[in-house]
Amino acid sequence: MEGMRLLEPEELERIERDFAGGLPVREILEIFRPRGVQLTEATFRKYVQVGLLPRSRRVGRKGKHQGSRGLYPVESVRRINAIKKMMAEGHTLEDIKRSFLFHKNHIDQLERDLSEVFEGFQDQLGERAFDAEYRRTLEEELASLRSRARDLVRDVARLGSAVTARRDEKLHSQ
Repeated sequence: MEGMRLLEPEELERIERDFAGGLPVREILEIFRPRGVQLTEATFRKYVQVGLLPRSRRVGRKGKHQGSRGLYPVESVRRINAIKKMMAEGHTLEDIKRSFLFHKNHIDQLERDLSEVFEGFQDQLGERAFDAEYRRTLEEELASLRSRARDLVRDVARLGSAVTARRDEKLHSQ
């Protein structure tokens, strides 16, 4: 890790607060560049392609004919920090893919996707004309599903930690 300064926990927390809506790839690269962390756009995209980083989502720009841009979830910064730390410790991309980090990426994506589905249902409930009793039933069911989804994601993450812990411990003891 000589010549490379990774982000400290408090820096990661500040970035996650300041950019909760996500970041374009160039801004993520700019966070790491002054720290001596070797990261190109091609490498970043490779990490996304192999499943180490979350995919971007398209966000429209304000104004006519402005198009859209890809924003990556802010946790990408924390993941890159972890990837670079593991690589500095001698781990290969293959080692990292077998670690919990890889699974965590997919678990986080599942959580985001479920949240998006539930928000869509919530929007539809607000827009549609249902009688009060039926609306209350649907809202209760939606609340129940959200709760069960949180529990499921938590349990999947716990299982992922347990399944990969032995391998991760072996990686760190080498």
